[in-house]
Amino acid sequence: MAHALSDQEIARREALEKLRALGIEPFPAAEFAVTATAREVKGLFKEEGDPAQVTIAGRIMSVRIMGKASFAVLRDHTGDQQIYVARDEISPGEDKTAYDEVWKHLLHLGDFIGVEGHVFKTRTGEITVHVRKLTLLGKALRPLPVVKTDEEGNVHDAFVDPELRYRMRYVDLIVNDGVRETFLKRTRTVSAMRKYMDDAGYVEVDTPVLQPIPGGAAARPFITHHNALDVPYYLRIANELYLKRLIVGGFQGVYEFSRNFRNEGMDRTHNPEFTVMELYVAYKDYRWMMDFIEGLFRQVATAANGSPATDLLGNHIDFGPAFRRITMCGSLKDKTGKDVLAMDEKALGELCKAHSVEVTAAMGKGKLIDELFSVLVQPELIQPTFVMDFPVEMSPLCKKHRDDPRLTERFELFVNGFEVANAYSELNDPIDQRERFEHQLELQQRGDDEAMFIDQDFLRALEFGMPPTSGVGIGVDRVVMLLTGQPAIQEVLLFPQMRPEKFE
Repeated sequence: MAHALSDQEIARREALEKLRALGIEPFPAAEFAVTATAREVKGLFKEEGDPAQVTIAGRIMSVRIMGKASFAVLRDHTGDQQIYVARDEISPGEDKTAYDEVWKHLLHLGDFIGVEGHVFKTRTGEITVHVRKLTLLGKALRPLPVVKTDEEGNVHDAFVDPELRYRMRYVDLIVNDGVRETFLKRTRTVSAMRKYMDDAGYVEVDTPVLQPIPGGAAARPFITHHNALDVPYYLRIANELYLKRLIVGGFQGVYEFSRNFRNEGMDRTHNPEFTVMELYVAYKDYRWMMDFIEGLFRQVATAANGSPATDLLGNHIDFGPAFRRITMCGSLKDKTGKDVLAMDEKALGELCKAHSVEVTAAMGKGKLIDELFSVLVQPELIQPTFVMDFPVEMSPLCKKHRDDPRLTERFELFVNGFEVANAYSELNDPIDQRERFEHQLELQQRGDDEAMFIDQDFLRALEFGMPPTSGVGIGVDRVVMLLTGQPAIQEVLLFPQMRPEKFE
């Protein structure tokens, strides 16, 4: 059942019928040939000579009717453009229908129109299009929120409720300045990452979203069912194991922008559906990858903002200098005075409790260290920082450290207090890998619903031989948060997950 119509919606539907009665189609099918955008019009005004003739189109955002003439603002994808409409100039002879009836009474804010005319400058210095012909291109049957600014600069009736903004992103993009720019920066960010990878000679590939085994990360998957095969399938939680299969197959370097799905909670840095860029390069290690990632972030930040530095929630983040490098266990020793690597699960649990970290029976040694780090160290990592050398229990897909087998050759990049990249010297020993998977199975049986599954085909691939390889996963959404100064991941996703809306 449709929602109850407001008075404004009723008026717009009545206008729709009156327009059709006048022979004006509110939703015409024919192409409307635009010759200039709002941004381009600004550069077409000429002080001397014949004025430039333009055809522009956009959404009506405001109208000021002054008797026989009006000013209005049209908005297209590049910005706003003022137009001037005079009654005697858009209607033939003495027939004033086009202005008095259509323009003044049957068109509304939010309608799409196209206009033809010449460019001039008003007495107040505003570049304006003087309209000679006006065409209705699309009728809006719901009114837009009208955001008003008073003489003192105070904003009234702003469309700011986050739930409404995320549910109706189409309205958010129309009425709130800056939202479109956030998503244009997202596009520039992804393009710069792709260029950096392409220039290095690496190959972009596609791997399955529907997988028989959810591998490559410790996360709870979404489960579905494949009717034709009559077996359960999982939405991808990571693409790592498929990309490493390609390294086994002979590719030297492969990357993918992967849409991943994890059936977990939502907060300001987590959304169940998110984008990761993963890269794997043969004959490299995690130390090489740190240098590579530094260069990538400098290039991407400059592409998005024109500079490697940006401001985020009061913090000035600079990707220009060499990134700080610390070890996970060393940073915890600085905070607690304890060598967490030498402690058993019971002692680690007591240390966690002493620092108000919640402990459960399903948490192994790696999980306890990870939670302790998240509370004591992570919030202080504002400038770009590589956290290196994770305990082996935390990294089932990572090669053991060449100097200490209790550790792995892994780093995570933290910026502004949260992780944006995770990289390994990849484990290519199939026997060691099988043992790590079996340990994950034990954690799963203890109740850890984020523990990894055993992927027998991936183990088989490793048995055919994989060269030394370094891999990295970069959270694209979080990178965009950094480069646009946004406090929440929902601000950089066009359509974040929401509780389903109930319609009448």
